[in-house]
Amino acid sequence: MISRYLQIDLRQTRVRNSNWGPWRLFWLALAIRLTCIGLFHFYNLHPREDHFGFGYEMGRVARALATGRGFADPFHGNTGPTAWVAPLFPLILGSIFKVFGVYSKLSAAAILSFDSLLNALIVPLLWETGERCFGTPVGRWSAWIWALYPAAMQYAVKWVWEMTLTAFLFQLALVLALRMGRVGDAAGDAHGSHEALSVSRGADGPSWGRWLGFGLVWGLLALSNPSSLLFLPVCGIWILARSGGQWVRQLPQAFCAGLLFLALIAPWTIRNQSVFHAFVPFRSNFGAELYLGNGPGADGFLMEYNHPNMSMVQYQLYAQMGEVSYTAWRGRLASQIIRADLPRFLRLCLIRAKFYWFGVPNATSHPIVDAGRVLNYGLTSCAGLLGLALALRQRRPASGLFAAAFLLLPVVYYIVTAGARFRHPLEPLMTVLGVCLFQQAELRLGFTFPGLRRLWPVNQSGPLVQPAPAEAMIVESVAAMATCGLSTLRTR
Repeated sequence: MISRYLQIDLRQTRVRNSNWGPWRLFWLALAIRLTCIGLFHFYNLHPREDHFGFGYEMGRVARALATGRGFADPFHGNTGPTAWVAPLFPLILGSIFKVFGVYSKLSAAAILSFDSLLNALIVPLLWETGERCFGTPVGRWSAWIWALYPAAMQYAVKWVWEMTLTAFLFQLALVLALRMGRVGDAAGDAHGSHEALSVSRGADGPSWGRWLGFGLVWGLLALSNPSSLLFLPVCGIWILARSGGQWVRQLPQAFCAGLLFLALIAPWTIRNQSVFHAFVPFRSNFGAELYLGNGPGADGFLMEYNHPNMSMVQYQLYAQMGEVSYTAWRGRLASQIIRADLPRFLRLCLIRAKFYWFGVPNATSHPIVDAGRVLNYGLTSCAGLLGLALALRQRRPASGLFAAAFLLLPVVYYIVTAGARFRHPLEPLMTVLGVCLFQQAELRLGFTFPGLRRLWPVNQSGPLVQPAPAEAMIVESVAAMATCGLSTLRTR
């Protein structure tokens, strides 16, 4: 069903007189990612701590699944059933371990190739998102940047975790919402014709198939990273609101989408109830993470030295008390600490918010490399945030929906911990908004790069064959950041 929804409109998306449509660009992006995996040997596993760095807790659970112990053992020993991590990615990784071997090079190559496929599939989704909301040039150049920019592919080619899966599913959910809300359709949006779009939107709008697809994608998102669920109610209400006076007629379809969502998450919740004799809808570790982020030694960074995967004392307590009792105990300690000094907790939240948007310092990196990484990270955040502000000011279609995503997705990380990887599900949307910002700057200020214009002139004989001056500025800006991005790819 997902592949069907990916192809409904995108197969028709074509830039007039151009050979580079979204799906050809997808194949280029996939080839680049697979080449990086082979060129930099990211499939080589580090044997330290029995390969714990390969997937961390998710890798351990995948090993337990592949060896017949079930969804269990998230740390270094046999500690029994777990819900420390959400189930979708460990189940995928466990299946790969079962076929290609536990912690083998073939398994590493397989999971990184799978992540690269998902990361490359974001390319046509970005093309459609930008085209619907801001016009074809923004959609096209957002897709090109995602396909070529090293920092956009880093988690796919070298990290074994759920970030790439979550980012793909979230962008797919956004595209479904845009289709159901008729964004980019002149009949359904006052801004639908503000740019020359190359796709007929006659088939847009809410339908039974799209509502069920919406429930399916959000069910998978919940099983991949449940922190994204804060955005789900806003997204559903936004779709109904876009129906105008017809929203009541959409309620049965929305209700069935909700039932499908519940049907997808129910087996995991029932399993947890059966195993732990407690209500654990998605993950059990929030209390422990809350303590690690706000305990006596917290300074904005997670107290990793006090984590069960690093502290033998905490590991033994975890094994003796059981997962649910241990995390509940740590959660109570965290609540006491927060209530005792609320201003400190708020200061820590502000520090984590800064880390989320402007980069986490890395003491183990060379100062120049770390400065370049933080600069690259902060510039992309600034471009995305300013692009969002511009879209809101101009009342662009879906800008309110995008603002809700920017507000809600980071909330859990402000409270607990912040890291570069947690921003990744928002990075495709930030790319679109950043391109919109640069394009509007050129249109308003007439700011161009004559050198690039001579190298890549505008073709006046046909629309959108060659990049316009605004697009040339985007290309040069991306090239200027490429050095930072390459260092990020090598060092993160």
